[in-house]
Amino acid sequence: MPKVKYDTIYKNLKQKIETEEYSFQELLPSEHTLVLEYGCSRNTVRRAIAELVKEGYVQSVQGKGVLNIFRPVEQSTFKMGSIESFKESAIRNHQEYFTNVVHFETIQANQKIEKKTSFPQGTELIYIQRIHYFDGKPLIVNHNYFLKALLPGLSKEIAQHSIYEYIENTLGMVIVTSKRVMTVEKMNEIDMKYIDLKDYNCLAVVSSFTYNQEGVMFEYTQSRHHPDYFKFVDIATRRNG
Repeated sequence: MPKVKYDTIYKNLKQKIETEEYSFQELLPSEHTLVLEYGCSRNTVRRAIAELVKEGYVQSVQGKGVLNIFRPVEQSTFKMGSIESFKESAIRNHQEYFTNVVHFETIQANQKIEKKTSFPQGTELIYIQRIHYFDGKPLIVNHNYFLKALLPGLSKEIAQHSIYEYIENTLGMVIVTSKRVMTVEKMNEIDMKYIDLKDYNCLAVVSSFTYNQEGVMFEYTQSRHHPDYFKFVDIATRRNG
């Protein structure tokens, strides 16, 4: 089945849900209606619906249909169950966004970096330090380590725009999985320099180890978030037995 077809239907339905054209707890049009509306097969519609189920937008209810269970969440919210760039998150949350690249260099992993990132000593890496702004507020300090051999041509200008767009659209690399570790850590000098933490002395920290379609870890990122604007959401399902 052509991905472009089900992906278009998925994105269109998702937009209608997010803009509340389909209200919370409202049933989506029937499968037959969607087949006629989009001029496609039942399997294509089912594939699009499956993507919405996976993201927690809808739920299939036996004997009734597909129920909209999406509730808008507060801004500056990130999804735990999906790999989403800063730009994608800002657009989804209807926020103005800006990225300031304050450091960009090629380095070699030493013992300290290996312990933190899992990249072996001697590995050539691109280290980037970025400050992400939501609606004019500096809220995230990002420390990115990318495997240089897999990201030829990565530049400061690309890092300011969207690295993931470059990886996927220019390099054709498929980003598959990301292991995440969430902690609360004391602020450091860099945090204090770029983020107005007011009375806080700590930040929410997300460390991500991200892999491509070949199973190669190409990125380690530590994102340090202002506590007042940090929230990760997840959709969990229970499997019997």
